[in-house]
Amino acid sequence: MHNVIERAAEAEAAVLGRHLGLLWALPGTRLGRDAWPQAMRHRMHAGWNYWWQAHLLDCLVDAQLRAPTPRRAGLVRGLARGVWLRNRMRWINNYYDDMAWLALALHRAAAVTGMNTRRAVRRLSAELWSAWSTTEGGGIRWRRGTEYKNAPANGPAAILHARLGERDRAAAIAEWMTERLVDPRTGLVFDGLAIYRDGRPAKLSRRIYTYCQGVYLGACVELWSAQEPKWCDRAVRTIDAVAEHLAPGGVLRGEGGGDGGLFPGILARYLADAAIRLPGEAAGTAANLVRTSAEACWHNAARVHGRPLFGPDWSQPLRIPFPEAARDLTVQLSGWMLLEAAARLDRAAR
Repeated sequence: MHNVIERAAEAEAAVLGRHLGLLWALPGTRLGRDAWPQAMRHRMHAGWNYWWQAHLLDCLVDAQLRAPTPRRAGLVRGLARGVWLRNRMRWINNYYDDMAWLALALHRAAAVTGMNTRRAVRRLSAELWSAWSTTEGGGIRWRRGTEYKNAPANGPAAILHARLGERDRAAAIAEWMTERLVDPRTGLVFDGLAIYRDGRPAKLSRRIYTYCQGVYLGACVELWSAQEPKWCDRAVRTIDAVAEHLAPGGVLRGEGGGDGGLFPGILARYLADAAIRLPGEAAGTAANLVRTSAEACWHNAARVHGRPLFGPDWSQPLRIPFPEAARDLTVQLSGWMLLEAAARLDRAAR
């Protein structure tokens, strides 16, 4: 019988064993391969999914918090180095959500391993400051050259600003999300707002993703820690909305492969944060969502060479031959992220 700590360790071993490799055979580097089994293009990192690597880094930090070792601290450093090199020896790119995720991971990595990431985090934070515009009341852009403003960019940016002590900017971003993206009827967070330069009225994208709920929840929890009760109320509303609409049978819904593979894992991460830091019944609801999802994810995983392989839908058994989405690094990271979230709850309860 595996306990939640052992499950997280097995998930780590499975993901790293299948996906982690050197960048172009360069010593002292690491990078996650996009898929498994790998074609040559995956082994050579011909495709570049910057934000997937940020979440791999975040998962390694989770694991280091769970069971610190010098070897894993070295992997954290090697992965950060690999990202920088593969990204043409710079930290920035054209997507503000990507940069927010990498800054969050590097900021956590510094706290856990002692590595010096101040310059990188400062550079990335400056990019996020520059992404703010006053059109439609504020908010930051999703990427350069567009006025589309969405939850996937604004949420992690708000979390980062709050953790860096830039509370006013964090609150301004989260207030904009509350006013423009939160559905007053259900409490769910819509994807984003399309803003047109030709004078047409802005158009709300009403798509609902688990990702958007997670990052808004994370921002609310960070801001509530600054002792403003309205943020706690908003976090509670989001947790209740997720439980009612996005977790059939108590299991967070899947979002397929590719980028979507990461979405439920991101929500699980911030539900665990909420469960540990919020008061009252909502904390229990958040914890139950994480634990129920983790049980389903673990028991519905396939075993390949003795290690778990997670499916894109945690509520359904993964059958072999497994679907294409199960090959993706994102899907496997999401399962690992979920199991680390459950392990974190277990440690907090002791």
